[in-house]
Amino acid sequence: MTTGFVWHEKYMWHQSGTGAGIMPHGPIIQPGRYMENAETKRRFRNLLETSGLLEKLTTLSPRDATIDELLSVHTQEYIDKIKAMSDAGGGDAGFQAPFGQGDFEIALLAAGGVLAAANAVVEGKVNNAYALVRPIGHHASADSGMGYCIFNNAAIAGRHLLDNCGLDRIAYVDWDVHHGNGTQNIFYSEPRALTISIHQENWLPPNSGHITEQGEGSGKGYNINVPLPPGSGTAAYEAVFDRVVVPAFKKYKPDLIFVPSGFDAGVLDPLARMLLHSEGFRSLTNKLLKVADEVCNGRLVMSQEGGYCDATSPFYGLSIMEALSGESTGVIDPYLELVTSMGGQDLQPHQEQRINECEALLAGLDN
Repeated sequence: MTTGFVWHEKYMWHQSGTGAGIMPHGPIIQPGRYMENAETKRRFRNLLETSGLLEKLTTLSPRDATIDELLSVHTQEYIDKIKAMSDAGGGDAGFQAPFGQGDFEIALLAAGGVLAAANAVVEGKVNNAYALVRPIGHHASADSGMGYCIFNNAAIAGRHLLDNCGLDRIAYVDWDVHHGNGTQNIFYSEPRALTISIHQENWLPPNSGHITEQGEGSGKGYNINVPLPPGSGTAAYEAVFDRVVVPAFKKYKPDLIFVPSGFDAGVLDPLARMLLHSEGFRSLTNKLLKVADEVCNGRLVMSQEGGYCDATSPFYGLSIMEALSGESTGVIDPYLELVTSMGGQDLQPHQEQRINECEALLAGLDN
């Protein structure tokens, strides 16, 4: 099995600026750093290197996305606004989406990195691929950024495959702990894209990602939200995959599967209250590999989204990459014994009730 890996040092140069956690600092809030910063992603990449796994991956070089590729998802007015603010020293792409001077060009490289990963998989250069990019993308809609996202990297790549590479259907399963509202909005009336988001219920964005949001027009039924209660652990996520995600992909039969891959559903993440651990991420990846082999010749592309715990996120990433590549580094997650002993890892009745409600949404794929 050959796994592609996209990385560029400039991704780490994207400036999220100073803040107070998730909020801008102000006259009564001491400035610190925003939760989204280079550290978790750099530590992930560095663990791949020090573990020896990086040298077993196929390096894929990113490129700049073109303006026409951005326009397949975003409006000209929005693109022009981001370019102008970037040239002028920086600004805010939307709610909690700060960026600095020159970040327009880095955002082009991030979108182009996911495009490069998707093209490599479709062209058979690699079996699957992971794009470790910044700025992240899944909250970005056509005319607005949000939540540290500027351009919707995975949506741009998906639209490119549909419009230019002969693919008839694509699917997304977004396991970032926050609702993938941007991807949902972009494909809300598009039957050629199945969008699934598994997220902490009513967290970020607020009042978004409800079960009732199922698509519209010809896209009705092709958007599935799984808003899990806070405190859901690995068993709940595995049940979602077994009873919702995998059956949905088997019914829909996409030509390629995208995973907007956030690590913030992991235990100890400061921006969520979920309990996934490194072996949970490995298990979910293995389930995806199995269904991808069955429905789309193994075509699977992951793109980096959130994840804000410097300590644990690298081990989540390593587990995912070991599963994708079929390689074992022998590295032991030092946090695993502690977090697997925590209460709440088993499937709870109220979580199962929610999964049952989401399972019923599969009927919409019979349209």
